[in-house]
Amino acid sequence: MIFPYADDQVKGGATPYFSYGFIVLNLLFFLYEASLEPAVLESFIRTWGAIPADIAEGRGYATLLSSMFLHGGWAHLLGNMLYLYIFGDNIEATIGNLSFLVFYLIGGLAAHFAHIYFYPGSTIPTVGASGAISAVMGAYLVMFPKSQIRFLFFFLFRFSIPAIFFLVFWIMQQYLSGSAALEATTTNADAGQIAWWAHIGGFVFGVVTGFFFRFRYPQPSPQPPHDTFPYQPGRGRYL
Repeated sequence: MIFPYADDQVKGGATPYFSYGFIVLNLLFFLYEASLEPAVLESFIRTWGAIPADIAEGRGYATLLSSMFLHGGWAHLLGNMLYLYIFGDNIEATIGNLSFLVFYLIGGLAAHFAHIYFYPGSTIPTVGASGAISAVMGAYLVMFPKSQIRFLFFFLFRFSIPAIFFLVFWIMQQYLSGSAALEATTTNADAGQIAWWAHIGGFVFGVVTGFFFRFRYPQPSPQPPHDTFPYQPGRGRYL
């Protein structure tokens, strides 16, 4: 099993209150979800998840925001929060707290609209923060392409690769999966389990916005993170 766990941290800048605050908020919402009985939880998700068909017909606009703080399971939540933890703080430190808040929320909306564009008749609620987090990742690609993303391999070995390679690979994977899902779809009401085009839409928004951020805000120098592992191994449809 291979997964990222850290990146180079920018020196100075704004304290990433919203990046870490969103992690706490998402966790609290999920703990509330986990406390509900299955029937109540299903009703809760249908009420506060974003249903493309409703949005396309002019209803349920508030769910475009509420759905960004709901998740479909522990794996869904932890995966999203790990990526927000890795990529969010550098963006917020660079552009400032309020700018990051606005960027994150609009990125989530852009992701929703991309999904709705491809599946306007879907009645399946979408939940998850990864549309907004995809926007963060897109901006990160433009702003910190040479930053080192650190990975763990079976919790034993560590290695690093430049952000540009990881993020380009990630978005290519999303595009291929999204294209395959469209080809397999018989009607535009069938969105599948994962909203691939929300990921793609958020990422594209982040890339475009990242060029503005790169021009508007000075780029601080990333600093290698301080690993705290007790060993020293060899070098080497949800939104």
